[in-house]
Amino acid sequence: MPAFFSAPAFVLWGAPTSWLEVIAALLALAMVGCNMREIHWGWPLAIVSSLLYFFVFFEARIYGDASLQIFFAVVAVWGWFQWLLGHRGDGAPLRVARLSSRGMALTLLACAIAWPAVALFLRRFTDTDVPWWDGFATGLSLVGQFLLGRKFIENWWVWLAVNMVSIGLFIHKGLWLTVGLYAVFAALSVAGYLAWRRRLAPSAA
Repeated sequence: MPAFFSAPAFVLWGAPTSWLEVIAALLALAMVGCNMREIHWGWPLAIVSSLLYFFVFFEARIYGDASLQIFFAVVAVWGWFQWLLGHRGDGAPLRVARLSSRGMALTLLACAIAWPAVALFLRRFTDTDVPWWDGFATGLSLVGQFLLGRKFIENWWVWLAVNMVSIGLFIHKGLWLTVGLYAVFAALSVAGYLAWRRRLAPSAA
């Protein structure tokens, strides 16, 4: 990593903010803007932003979120393919839809399993001091990313929960620019839900 990226761009409340964090934040904002408008170019932005945030989070010892960024980068390739060529189970083009009752139940079950599973893994195998908070954000992000890739509108509520918890996590770590970014993400989660609601297709499994 070039020294420029690690150099402080400015200081927020006594904590230095690196150029790496600044660039990652700007790309992440552009990504969410594309997602809200169903513009597929948000996925390559997600790949670059995620790889940059891997280094930001790893240096802050938020290992769950750091590992999650690698997952995001890989899954973004799948998401990009889904948005370009994906179909529903009945062969219909992939459009914004609500989860069916079965899909909602499976989503809640996935969240209930992913959170403690990730948290216990982090507690056992890393030196993180926030395994449960990190585990929540990481575990639910896995679910949210899948729902986003398949254009289910409920992805925005999952991201709202992730973003609210992440704000507290990043305050604890002194990543103040990222605190601001995730506060914006929380607002955009609501805005994204409202934008997608206007383009809803019938419920899908």
